[in-house]
Amino acid sequence: MPETHPSLATGHIAPTAQAASPAPPVELSFEERLALTNAAMTIRLDEAAVAYEVNTAHIPTGPVDLTDLVTGPVDMPPAPLPNLYLTPVAALLQRAHHRLLTGGWCAGALADEDGARCMLGAIRAEAGGNRSLEADAAAVLLDAIRRRFGDDVDSVPSFNDAHATSRIPLRMLDQAAGLADTRGL
Repeated sequence: MPETHPSLATGHIAPTAQAASPAPPVELSFEERLALTNAAMTIRLDEAAVAYEVNTAHIPTGPVDLTDLVTGPVDMPPAPLPNLYLTPVAALLQRAHHRLLTGGWCAGALADEDGARCMLGAIRAEAGGNRSLEADAAAVLLDAIRRRFGDDVDSVPSFNDAHATSRIPLRMLDQAAGLADTRGL
């Protein structure tokens, strides 16, 4: 039997249409949900852009002279190297790492015509003629390389020359400095 409610105008009870039950929800695909979210965000961003324009329309603006704001780099020497390590071998490896960062890295020679150095060349330059310290640093560096890349690495120079960029050799010098510090060398 249909539901009834009193008519406001006549005071009579009139039948009403039965409310249709809602359709079951449809499961949307991931792409459809993304599209709906994108549409909702676009609307919100458009509304925010209009609100920003309305809220800032009264603010006078003029052209900005960028010569007062933008300056070129100042020619300065490299920043001094902080003493991260107190042990001699670790400090030497840190200085060699810094030398490669600031002076450049090369492969195939201890040093090239531009002053760039390989890993062993940087260690030798920073050791200052102390062959014992140089040998200890090279041994720790080779150990760090072999820990990371296996025992197939023959020597520091062969490892250095096997790379086309300085990224991995620099990382290995840094890791070797930490290893030497851990060992108290």
